[in-house]
Amino acid sequence: MIDIKDLTMVYSGRAVLDNVNLSLDQGQIVGLLGENGSGKTTLIRILAGLERNYQGDVSICGNRPGSLTNDIVAYQPDHLPLDENLKIEEVCSVYSIFYDDFDSNKFYRLLNSFEISKELKIKECSKGMKEKIQIALTLSRKSKIYILDEPMSGIDPKSRKIVLNTIIDNFDYQGLMIISTHLVLEVEKVLDRALFLDNGKLVVNESVDDIRENHHMGVEEYFTEVL
Repeated sequence: MIDIKDLTMVYSGRAVLDNVNLSLDQGQIVGLLGENGSGKTTLIRILAGLERNYQGDVSICGNRPGSLTNDIVAYQPDHLPLDENLKIEEVCSVYSIFYDDFDSNKFYRLLNSFEISKELKIKECSKGMKEKIQIALTLSRKSKIYILDEPMSGIDPKSRKIVLNTIIDNFDYQGLMIISTHLVLEVEKVLDRALFLDNGKLVVNESVDDIRENHHMGVEEYFTEVL
C-alpha cells in the first residue's frame, strides 16, 4: 500500500529524512517511533500529501501523495486544526462535507463511548478530550490508510486503554494504520510492526513478533537499546 524509495527531505541544509526505503502492506498496525527531531512528523506529512519538496519516490496505492490519495489516507495531526468556537456536532458536519467516506453515525457512537457531549464547543474540551474527538473523527472515515500523529499524548493513563481498544475494535485489517507515538510501552501491545527513525534514517523495520523472538525484548526495551 505504501512504497518509499530513496526518500530524502532537506531543511536548511539538514537531512530531516535521509535515504529512507520502506514498503508497507495492508493488514498491519505499524508503530512509527523515534526521539524528537528524528523525522517522524515529516514522514507522516509527506504521506498525508502536505510536504512535496522531497527527493525520491513515494507511492500510496500506486499514486504520489496528494489529491489522488486524499480519499485513501485518513490523517490525524497532533492537534485539532479547527475553529475553537465550533461545537462538536458542527465539526461532524464539516467532516461530512469534506469527506464523502465520513460516517457521522459511527462518529457519534464513538463520541458516546468516550462520554463526550456533542453540544460542547472545542474550546470547552480538555487536551485529552480533543484527542478523543480526533480519534473518533479519523476512525469514522472509511479509508484504506490511517495515520495518527501522537494520538494519545494528552489522554490520561486510565483512558488510554479504552482508546487503544477502540482503535483495535474499529480497525479494518484490509487496511493499514500507522501510529506515531512516544508512548511505546502502552501501544506496543496493539502493534504488528515497529519502525525506528533516528536522525532521519530508518534504523529498524521489524515485526513485533520478530523483535520478541530474535532479540528477546519488548518493543520499548529494544527501542531503548537501539537508540
